This record gives sequence, structure tokens and C-alpha cells, in this order.
Amino acid sequence: MIVRESEIGAFLRARRAAVRPEQVGLPVFGRRRVPGLRREELAQLAGVSPDYYIRLEQGRSRNVSDAVLDSVARVLGLDRVERQHLFNLARPRPAECALRGVRPGVQLLLDLMETVPAFVLGRRMDVLAFNALGDAVNGFSAWPLERRNIARQAFLDPAARTLYPQWEAVAADTVAFLHLDAGRHPGDPLLAAMIGELSIASPDFARLWAAQRVREKTSGTKVIRHPLVGEMEFGYETLALPGEADQTLVTYTAPVGSSTHELLRLLASWAAPAHPEPHAEQPADQAKPDL
Repeated sequence: MIVRESEIGAFLRARRAAVRPEQVGLPVFGRRRVPGLRREELAQLAGVSPDYYIRLEQGRSRNVSDAVLDSVARVLGLDRVERQHLFNLARPRPAECALRGVRPGVQLLLDLMETVPAFVLGRRMDVLAFNALGDAVNGFSAWPLERRNIARQAFLDPAARTLYPQWEAVAADTVAFLHLDAGRHPGDPLLAAMIGELSIASPDFARLWAAQRVREKTSGTKVIRHPLVGEMEFGYETLALPGEADQTLVTYTAPVGSSTHELLRLLASWAAPAHPEPHAEQPADQAKPDL
């Protein structure tokens, strides 16, 4: 039985192509037909037979050991995230589809974060929930509900390239995170359909997907050019929600006194719900009658 041949094979071939023979101490003679390491060379350096490595790259080594995967990761120079991705691809879990939605307590937490733009991402980078300021910054409520997804917005919405001045970096991070999701949840039909849709609709997505980069989005910076208040630069933090393995809370922050902080205060004043006007007092001549 072949297990996910295209995914693990594409990942290993891309990583092999990125390693030059001289980087791992191999001599280079004449012209090479393929970039990077040959399968036989990688197998030799990892201490396994060429046939065994070929079966691994084809997804036919279901019981591959930790030692072999560690050796392959070492030769390819994989970092911690890429190594875990290799393990996920080599040992796929049963396919499953997560339901949309967050716990009521999570939505309440978002709503109480009145001065911090915040939202919750689920599987496939679906936007599951957000607070008023998160909506004011990102415009989530304007996205069609059935397509409220970070990846779809980045590659299918023409306004995304204006919204994100550093669009290429945002796009690369988005695709790298989707690769991680694909490795953690093999055989997800909804993810496969979305990847197919984006690959057809966006040459940029197809190019970045073929590069086979994987990356976590735990923290960093993001620049947003807001249509009403202009350019804002945020730090972001991504926090796993306890009890929800596939849901993460994303928050945007800006130092007090910075231009972005002042623009956030302005957006917060616009996004604040309107308070009902107090009841007018009755005129003295319209006092309630005695009961």
C-alpha cells in the first residue's frame, strides 16, 4: 500500500534538491543531471540502503523507525519544524475533518479584549471567531462566511496585495503553514479541495506550494495598510487554545505611544458598539398618577 506518495515524495525531493553535494562532504565530478543530492547519495549518508530510501520517498515504508527518519533529517539539514513535518508525512494519522466554531467562553474572551485585535484560526486557516477590533483591522465581516479563510483571502482577493504591503512574505508564510496542516491531517478532503482550487486560481500559490517549505506562525510582525487609517505595523502572537488542538488565538499588539497604537485607538472608537441613550426624564406635569 502506497501512503501519501505525492506528499512525502515531493517534500523529500525538494529538500534533496536544496542540498549541494559539497555541503555534506561529497566530491563533485563533471556535470550532474539533477540539482542537489541523488537518492543513492542521501541513502549512503543516512546509513540505509538505496532501495529502502526509495521506498520511503515513495511512501511505502509504513513502519520506518525514528532512527532512519532522524538520519534523513540530519543529512537534509531539517530544522525542528521540518523534522516534525517529515515524521507526520511518514506516519499519517487517519483522515478527519474538524467542525467549525469556538466555545462560547472563547468568544467571550475575545469580546473582553477590547483594546487588542484578536481572532481564532482553525483547521486550514479558517477564521472561526474574532472580536470587534480584530474585525476593524482585518475586515473579516466583509468576507463571505463560507470563504472566511486566511489563505483564500491572501491569494484570491485582489485587495490583499494592497492590504499587505509585504504580500510576498505573507503569502510564503501562509503556504508554509498550510503544508504543516496538511502533514498533521493527511487525507483531509476539504484541505485537498482548497489546495487544488488555489493552485488553479493562483500561479503564485502553485509556485510557493511546490517549494515545499514548512513553517510555524508563532510570533512575528505584520504590516497592514488599512483603507481608512493607513499603514500599521503590529507584532503578533499565536497561542494554542487549551482543549482545542487545532484552534489558535492570534493577537496583534503595538507599543503604547506608537503611531500604530494611536491608530488602533481611533479604530477602537469607531468599532465600539453604540450605547443606548438614557431614558429622558418625564416632564413634571406628566407625573405618574397615584395608585
